[in-house]
Amino acid sequence: MEKHILIVGGGFAGINLIKYLKNDKRFLITLVDKNNYHFFPPLIYQVATSFIQASNISYPFRRLFSKYNNVNFHMGSLLRINPEKKNIETDTGELIYDYLVLALGTESNFFGMENVQRCALPMKNIEEALYLRNHMLLTLEEAARNKNLKIAARLQNIVIAGGGPTGVELAGMLAEMGKFIAEKEYPEVKLSLSNLYLIDALPSLLSPMSKTAQKTSYRTLEKLGVKILLNVSVKDYIDNQVILSDGTSIDTETLIWTSGVIGREVPGIPKEKIGKGRRIIVDENNKVEEIDNVYALGDISLQFTDKEFPKGHPQLAR
Repeated sequence: MEKHILIVGGGFAGINLIKYLKNDKRFLITLVDKNNYHFFPPLIYQVATSFIQASNISYPFRRLFSKYNNVNFHMGSLLRINPEKKNIETDTGELIYDYLVLALGTESNFFGMENVQRCALPMKNIEEALYLRNHMLLTLEEAARNKNLKIAARLQNIVIAGGGPTGVELAGMLAEMGKFIAEKEYPEVKLSLSNLYLIDALPSLLSPMSKTAQKTSYRTLEKLGVKILLNVSVKDYIDNQVILSDGTSIDTETLIWTSGVIGREVPGIPKEKIGKGRRIIVDENNKVEEIDNVYALGDISLQFTDKEFPKGHPQLAR
């Protein structure tokens, strides 16, 4: 009989597993995802800045699987897994499995700051990118109408929290937009009041990368007019003021959050099997420890069995 494999999450890990098992008569595969499309996260910042359309980086699951005779799709958000019953609960129904693969990836990490989580603008998926795009365009329109210089400055200030690849790419794109596009399309806006801040708690941008990449990115952004604040972090966001760890604050209605990720929560996984960054601890075969027929892949998994990575494989490792 066919074994039913449930794969929760249609990112790179889930899709690559499906491609490996496509048309394998031993398995019936069901992909579960809250969206009905796969998308390419590295270019999400270009959607947020209107340089490309969302359709350029997304593709429908059903079309992707149309030539696979053993793959189905179920649209729904995971609510809970029940290993003892071998089923999962979603907001659109329950599904049973023989094997369960968790590949949900990560979400924005707000480090317990409730005001930041409620009011900042994350950029982890297409919906958030489109919301950010619309927010910035509407804020510029309001700034164009506003005669109060203090309010106009607050509307034009943009703060990006997080100096990793996404924050650096976004800062560069927004700086170029302000320099080459906003001046022509928004002549009423006093761009001298505008400030673009890039903030990171570490002493350098792109900290995991080479020294050359760190220095080049800093110099390039500085030439574009980005105000780079290092060794300082966001502590709160109250009444359109970003509160920093050094006691200073920045008036802005646009706080963009690119300051880290955390594994998506999976109710039903024992707490002792959750490691740093809310990642699920797995063995050398990516099986969740002590839970039969449940596996975790991709960013959400944490594997300690490789001697070369005693602290676990980094996220994005294949």
